[in-house]
Amino acid sequence: MNVWIAIALTAVGCYLAKLLGLLVPAGALERPLVQRLAALLPVALLAALTAQQTFGDGQHLTLDARAAGLAAAALALVLRAPFLVVVGAAVAVTAGVRALG
Repeated sequence: MNVWIAIALTAVGCYLAKLLGLLVPAGALERPLVQRLAALLPVALLAALTAQQTFGDGQHLTLDARAAGLAAAALALVLRAPFLVVVGAAVAVTAGVRALG
C-alpha cells in the first residue's frame, strides 16, 4: 500500500510542477538571464549525472575503469573527434582497463 501512496504523491508532484511551469508569465521566460540559465542547466545536470555514475559507488567515491574511460572520452573530445569515436574510445579504454585489472 505504501508503494501506491508514493506513486500517487509522485504523480501529483509531477502534475503540480508542470502546472507551475505553465503559470510562469512569458515575460519572465524572455529575460536574458533566464534564457542563459535554461541553456546551461541541461549541461550541468548531465555533467553531474556523469560524475555521479563514474565516481560514485553507493556511499563511497571510487576510481576504477570507468574513470579511465571518461578520461579517454575527454581526451577524444579535446582532439575534436566525432561522437562515435569518443564513445568508442571510452568503451575500448574501459574494457582494456577492466581486462588488465
